[in-house]
Amino acid sequence: MSEEHNQLLLDNQLCFLIYSTNLALHHVYRQLLAPLGLTYPQYLVMLVLWEKDQLTVSEIGERLFLESSTLTPLLKKLETSKLITRQRSTKDERQVIITLTDQGEKLQEQAIDIPNQIAQAASCTPATLSELKQQLSELRLNLTK
Repeated sequence: MSEEHNQLLLDNQLCFLIYSTNLALHHVYRQLLAPLGLTYPQYLVMLVLWEKDQLTVSEIGERLFLESSTLTPLLKKLETSKLITRQRSTKDERQVIITLTDQGEKLQEQAIDIPNQIAQAASCTPATLSELKQQLSELRLNLTK
């Protein structure tokens, strides 16, 4: 097989390595998040809100690289679960403010060890994980230029 054709082998594709790693990572997250009643995308929303509460839908979307049309169903589900409230802004009624409920704030304590459990599942040192995150951040930045 020629070198040009070798480039098309599945195992030589960066995108497939990232995709399949993502599938494996989601499998671990699914097991860890099930007791919290969260899906992985819902967990990401909660991480953003635990970091800074009372954000607009667009601010959350920017942080997670999600369109509001994708985010809205996630937020509705979190509201149904009584983890957040959605309320129109009094300053600009086109904006919806997302706020953690007491229950949503308390859920943070139940989730506190998830990053450590992910690190253990990955069998990586903190330094390796830090370097990997930096490299992936650079890759994402380069791809979004």
